[in-house]
Parts: sequence; structure tokens; C-alpha cells
Amino acid sequence: MVTMSEVAQVAGVSQTTVSHVVNKTRRIAPETEKAVTAAIEATGYVNDGIAKSLRTGKTHTICLAISAMSNPYFGEVVHSIEKHVTELGYSLVLADTHDDPQRELRAVRDLLAQRPAGIILAPSADPQEALRQISRRKIATVLIDRVPERLDPSQPVDAIGVENTEPTAELVRHLTERGHRRIAMISGRPGLRTTIERLDGYILGLQRAGIGLDQGLIRDGHSEAEPAAQAIKALMALQSPPTALITANNQMTIGAMKALRELGLRVPDDVALVAYDDFPWADLFDPRLTVMAQPIEELGTLAAEMLFQRIREPDLKPREVRLTPRLVVRDSGGKGI
Repeated sequence: MVTMSEVAQVAGVSQTTVSHVVNKTRRIAPETEKAVTAAIEATGYVNDGIAKSLRTGKTHTICLAISAMSNPYFGEVVHSIEKHVTELGYSLVLADTHDDPQRELRAVRDLLAQRPAGIILAPSADPQEALRQISRRKIATVLIDRVPERLDPSQPVDAIGVENTEPTAELVRHLTERGHRRIAMISGRPGLRTTIERLDGYILGLQRAGIGLDQGLIRDGHSEAEPAAQAIKALMALQSPPTALITANNQMTIGAMKALRELGLRVPDDVALVAYDDFPWADLFDPRLTVMAQPIEELGTLAAEMLFQRIREPDLKPREVRLTPRLVVRDSGGKGI
């Protein structure tokens, strides 16, 4: 078997330099990296990741625990993370948590058995036991999308998400400027930080507009299409139904559109509809959807970058990053009433 030392001799560099090129642990001059790569091809050297994992206790693997299968938003996040991870020579292993604490815990335990170099986790409403399992193994970790209220300074955990409160208040402002006063909110799965923060933003937006809070206009869509559809039907059956709707994620927006179609209601003529989360086809829907668009590619890329920095510098203090979404005004909010 060809050794790293033999590759170094052929390339005319040190074994340490070859190691940095193979493991991508330090930036190397392009000419030197080219020489090492040529030597690897000439000698047929293969990096023994299994042997390395036995020495270090970790593999060249990044694990991602996320509710990806049922939500197209997370699918785009996964794609962004995977692109960055593979560019750095790592493999990505994916586990679906279904946003359920028990499934999340099982998924994390399974992923830890892979001896990963790091984990990216979209935490459930109750992720504490999963986080304790990760902390015991001292695995570099980044929480994505759902930023905890507080980060534990004793745990090597960073967090990155998107602003939720002010952007949702902005959706309310968009509707109140068009004359709407009875604005309903279809909120997400209870307990998730995104659900709590977007609901806070809805209430904040009403307060700024001088509109009293009507609890009957807040319905749980459970972050899924069918519960959201049922919530919409219940709202529109009220004696005084809402004139405008806010859905708190893309899956619930799909459910809302389905329910309104079944009820024979037109958007925005009969009821306005705006949403948190964009769709690739939102500009093609009739009417075109007004949305709060999240910077999905940036979110995934920065999560991966933060994780690799945490791997290199495990003693960093916990960090929190928030990205700003963008209001995309189209037609579904209407022109005013």
C-alpha cells in the first residue's frame, strides 16, 4: 500500500503538506497542491479514512439531522449544505427527525455511531436530550433554522437561523396598509422557536397597527398542509371571517390554497393571503404570492462554514447568527379594501 510519505517524496514536499492537501486542513499554495495531487494520481495513493477514524475517533463525515423529507424548504437547505461539505472533501449523512423529539433522539444516536466530525441539527421543540448526547461525545455542532432562546456556554454549539419576529410583523403591516383589520395567523408546530417567534411577530404587527388581539384568529396549522387546510376552513366558517390570512411556512401555504379553492374563495378578491417562505413557483401561481423569502442558500452555506470553523477551533464561545429575509410583494395581498 502506498503511504503518505511516498507521496511526499514524489511531490518533493513534506508529509505534513501532503496531509493538509489530503485532509483539507490548511490552505496550500496552488502550485504545491497541484504537485501533491499529481503525485497522488501517479502513486495511486488512497486516503485510509477508516484507519484515521480509529486513531482520532472521528471520520470525514458530517451528519445532518433535519425534518427534510416533508418540507421542500429544508430540501433546499440540505442541497446547500451538501454542496459546501462535499467541496471540502467530506461526506454528508442525512437523518430525518420528523420534528419529533423521540425520533430526533434516535436519529442523533444513529448519527453519533457514524463517528462524525460534526453535526448540523434543526432542533425539535424539545431537543435537550439529543443535545446532551452530542455534548457527551464533544462533537462540533451547529443548530440550524431554530435558534434556542439561550445557548449553553458549556456546550460547543453554535446556532444560525433567520429573523422571524420583525419579518412577520412586516407581513402584518403589508396587510394593514391595504385596509385589513381582521387578519388571521396560521401558526406552525407548537414549541418550535420559529413558531414562537413568528407568532410574536404577528402580535407585534397588530399592536403597531392598533388592532386588538383576537385569539380566535390564531389557528395551529402544525407546520403541515392538511392541518392548515382544516384551520382555514374553520376560520372562514366564523360569523365574522378574516379578510386576510398569514401562513407561517410553505407547507401550510399549500394547505391554505387548497382549502380556499375547495371553498370557492378567490385570492385576493375574497380573502388576501401572504406567507412566510417563498416557493420556486410562487411567481407563477395565479395570483402571484406575496411572501417573506428566506435566504436559504446562504443559511445552508453559513451553517456548514460555522461547523467547519467549530471543528478547527473547538474552544470558540457559542455563536448565534441571524439572517434577514426579504419581503417579496406580488399580488396575493391585494390592492386594498
